[in-house]
Amino acid sequence: MSSLFSLSWLPSSLQSSDWLMSLQSFMEQGGQVLWWLGVVVLLCWVLIIERVLFLLFQYPKMRIDWIKQWHARAEQHSWYALSIRESWIAQAHMALYQNLNMIKVLVAICPVLGLLGTVTGMITVFDVMANQGSSNPKLMASGISLATLPTMAGMVAALAGMFVHARLAKACQLREIKLEKSLRSQR
Repeated sequence: MSSLFSLSWLPSSLQSSDWLMSLQSFMEQGGQVLWWLGVVVLLCWVLIIERVLFLLFQYPKMRIDWIKQWHARAEQHSWYALSIRESWIAQAHMALYQNLNMIKVLVAICPVLGLLGTVTGMITVFDVMANQGSSNPKLMASGISLATLPTMAGMVAALAGMFVHARLAKACQLREIKLEKSLRSQR
């Protein structure tokens, strides 16, 4: 499995960098579950960065568009006008909250993968104990490392992800409320 996650596909200048060698060593100590956890964390942070970029660059343009169109309307109190306003608010809600549930799910998967790493590491420890006897601590140390590193990494990833998800959800909620207030105001 380690050949599957080998970094030999990278350019040689990157392969010899210290941080990459440390990362590869850490990932190998944690076992293959740590690699899967890394994929989940990478996907989670890609979605988080996408949301941040959307909130900073694309959403303000959309908001200005909706407000201009609302203020350009001759009448704003008919059922038809209110329906248009509600549809814009619904579109904003969908655009703002897109991928937030996926981020939440990925954050929830992190500790579960860490727990899976604990179980596989403990199975390795028990396998060594059954095959070699329980008197050799050096043989058990690699299994204990397999058990503790994914757990720690899963918890750290989940804590960071929970914090960022909560901040993103709050930012989306505030933007939606501000848009609704802007569309309720008169010219």
